[in-house]
Amino acid sequence: MKRIFLFVLDSVGIGAEPDAPEYGDAGTNTLKSAASSPFFHMPNMEKLGLFNIEGIDWHSGTDAPLATVARMQEASKGKDTTIGHWEIAGIYSGRPLPTYPDGFPAELLDEFTRRTGRGILCNKPYSGTDVIRDYGDEHVRTGKLIVYTSADSVFQIAAHEDIIPPETLYEYCRIARQILTGEHGVGRVIARPFTGNSGSYTRTTGRHDFSIEPPSVDMLDQLRDNGKDVIGVGKIHDIFAGKGLTEYTYTQGNEDGINKTLAYMDKEFEGLCFINLVDYDMLYGHRNDIDGYAKALTYFDERLPEILGKMQEDDLLMITADHGCDPGYTVSTDHSREYTPFLLYGKRIAPRNLGTRSTFADIGATVLDYFGITPEFEAKSMLPH
Repeated sequence: MKRIFLFVLDSVGIGAEPDAPEYGDAGTNTLKSAASSPFFHMPNMEKLGLFNIEGIDWHSGTDAPLATVARMQEASKGKDTTIGHWEIAGIYSGRPLPTYPDGFPAELLDEFTRRTGRGILCNKPYSGTDVIRDYGDEHVRTGKLIVYTSADSVFQIAAHEDIIPPETLYEYCRIARQILTGEHGVGRVIARPFTGNSGSYTRTTGRHDFSIEPPSVDMLDQLRDNGKDVIGVGKIHDIFAGKGLTEYTYTQGNEDGINKTLAYMDKEFEGLCFINLVDYDMLYGHRNDIDGYAKALTYFDERLPEILGKMQEDDLLMITADHGCDPGYTVSTDHSREYTPFLLYGKRIAPRNLGTRSTFADIGATVLDYFGITPEFEAKSMLPH
């Protein structure tokens, strides 16, 4: 049984891409910033070859890496989760998804209010923790929804669980998803439930993303259509709007994501287990928390031997990222336009250094190639032939 376990370490970029200045991200380097912390320790990733990747000149590599490695450059326009994951799967985005630095147009919100029966608070870019601090009391008093965005293509709705139960909030998100199409087709509508009292509101783990549906055939579709299992762990189901998956499970943080992946490694299936570990981005990158980011990377490294220990003879392990979110970049707390790492390990795969690849989609092509499937998108496999 051939199996691939593809981990996306959400936002673990490895240095600014050539066009980063166009995105306001000149000089960003997420991994390097995290490595400046005394809590950063990744000896197992080092053995695989993380620091042998082209462009990582601030940390010495190993003389005998165990994995095939490459530096991935994004061909799509944008720097968010949706576009990054889509390109990994073979979908190119010729223009960034729409963003709303001045808030959403009145006609969209009027329609949303008409269909939900609830008014709107905020409607501007905002930090997710700050917005519930600043608008939480009024929301609790009035029942109006806290609608906000960020530098990403997102329409976020925050609501206290005692005022609006999570399932009702999810239904409001589905309504927003129906409204936000065409030129206003944002990448994700995100439910942000919170709890607590005035002055101490906290977000729960009940976040749920409602993504725009992928516009074309991708790696997941091709695997499924060829009879392979396609398992999503974490945000994968939301990012692809369920398209192409045969099974999925949500997670509550990186630890849960790793544990659920290890459980899948004990099961028999043939195909892909596609995992997103979101804590790097959600908890640390956007909050300029260098030490927290470093600890999260160290934790993954500490769990890596367990993952490697469960690999069967024909299993492949792939580790990559979808964009950057440099915790040391104080100009902004947004995602950053960065190269991403790629590591490919398998007991039958000889280590190689493939330099820099021109598209994330080479990952999708590699996955399909392993199962003897020709990709229906433009990309090149990284498997030796």
